[in-house]
Amino acid sequence: MIRNKKAMLFCSQMILAGALITGAPCLASGDNGETSVFGSSDTNAEDEVSDLSGEGQIHKPASLNAPDFTSDPNFVDDSTDNTYGYYTIMGTTTVSLAQMTSQYNAHGSEYPSASLKEGGAETIDDFCTIILEEANAEGVRGEVVFEQAMLETGWLQYGGDSGISQYNFAGLGTTGGGVQGVSYPDVRTGIRAQVQHLKAYACDESLNQDCVDTRFNMVQRGSAPYVEWLGQQENPNGGGWAVGANYGEKLLKLLSDLKEE
Repeated sequence: MIRNKKAMLFCSQMILAGALITGAPCLASGDNGETSVFGSSDTNAEDEVSDLSGEGQIHKPASLNAPDFTSDPNFVDDSTDNTYGYYTIMGTTTVSLAQMTSQYNAHGSEYPSASLKEGGAETIDDFCTIILEEANAEGVRGEVVFEQAMLETGWLQYGGDSGISQYNFAGLGTTGGGVQGVSYPDVRTGIRAQVQHLKAYACDESLNQDCVDTRFNMVQRGSAPYVEWLGQQENPNGGGWAVGANYGEKLLKLLSDLKEE
C-alpha cells in the first residue's frame, strides 16, 4: 500500500512537471472556454481593437441630423413670440441650409476650403450642415450660431486675434491685446463649443452632449436668453457675450437679411 502511494505521488509530480515545461492545453483553459491564470495561447496583437478616431477629436454622433423645419407646411417661426418681441436663442432653427449658404455666397467672401477641409468642412455646405446638426442637438437656433460665427470671424476670413487653424468661430477666450483664445481640434468641436456657450447664456438647462466648452461654467446661466442681450452694454443683467456696443443689433440685422434669402 505504501509502495503504491509513493508510485502514485511520483507519477503526479512527473505529470505536473511536464505540464509546466510544455504548457499543456489542459492547464491553459477549461472545457467551458474560461482562461486560467496561465493565460491563453490564442491571444495575439492582431485581435486588439485600435482607436482610429483621431486623438482629441469628436465626430458626428449617429443620432444627429440637420432637419429643415421650414419645409413643414405647418412650420411657424416663433423666434420672437414672447412678451418683449425679442429674438430667442433657444428653439427650433427657423431657416434652411440653402438660405444660410445663399447668404454666405451672396456676401462675396471666398470660402476658406484649404484651411477648413482638414477640420472636416471642405465646403460652406459642410460648415452650415455641422452648425445645424450641433444646434439641433442642444435646442439652440442654428441661424443664431451661423450669424454669430460670421460676425465674429468676418465671414470666416478672420484677421483678429484668433487664427482660422484654431477652429474657434466665436472668439471664445479672446480678450484683446493679442490673446488668441481657445483652440479646438476640428470644425465640429469648435462649433459645438460655441453652441454650448450660447446655451449657457440662454438658459439653465443641462447639456445634451458631453461638454467641450471649457468656459461653460464661467457663464451666469440664463443671463442672456435673447440675441438682443448678448452684448454686455445692452444686457440688463450686467453680463453678456461681447463688450462692443450694439452687438445684438448687428446680429439681428444679419438675421433679418438671412430670412430674406
